[in-house]
Amino acid sequence: MQKPTGQFNHCLADYIAPRSRIGDYLGGFAVSIHGADELAEEFKRQHDDYSAIMTKALADRLAEAFAEYLHQQARIAWEFGRDEQLSNADLIREKYGGIRPAAGYPACPDHAEKRTLFDLLDAENSAGIKLTESFAMHPGASVSGLYFSHPQARYFGVGQIGRDQVIDYATRRREAVATVEKRLAPNLGYK
Repeated sequence: MQKPTGQFNHCLADYIAPRSRIGDYLGGFAVSIHGADELAEEFKRQHDDYSAIMTKALADRLAEAFAEYLHQQARIAWEFGRDEQLSNADLIREKYGGIRPAAGYPACPDHAEKRTLFDLLDAENSAGIKLTESFAMHPGASVSGLYFSHPQARYFGVGQIGRDQVIDYATRRREAVATVEKRLAPNLGYK
């Protein structure tokens, strides 16, 4: 899409420096809270829907907190987060350096990219997280994604995708165009 002068369309690859640049990092993560799904089911069997809902909500929050904690540890290891003195409000407002986008979210709308990440991390063996056929994670209280250290990295949303872009993407992934169109339907700029 056309942008006003001085603005540009973002891509996650924009936040990875060429090999010649030192000090730019990319990390991957997959974290999970095991046992919450089973506990929630037990509460449901006892007709305690409130506890089932609260169990799943708490597990989701703990998984997100763990992903955020690991992001902080990555920033420290990468030496630009050592002196961060961020309050909880600052963390919520993402006042730290870098970003942690995830497959299926606006900057990377294709959930299938989880398979690539899971293969790189060996996440199914190392974290016990399974991917379903549609790339949902099990246990449900699981979070995965990438950590980008680039100082100018910002969250963004992929806009409408043209057919030519879908064809190119499908070719690079060695998948049928129809398969990619199905996964990216909300982002298609054509019908």
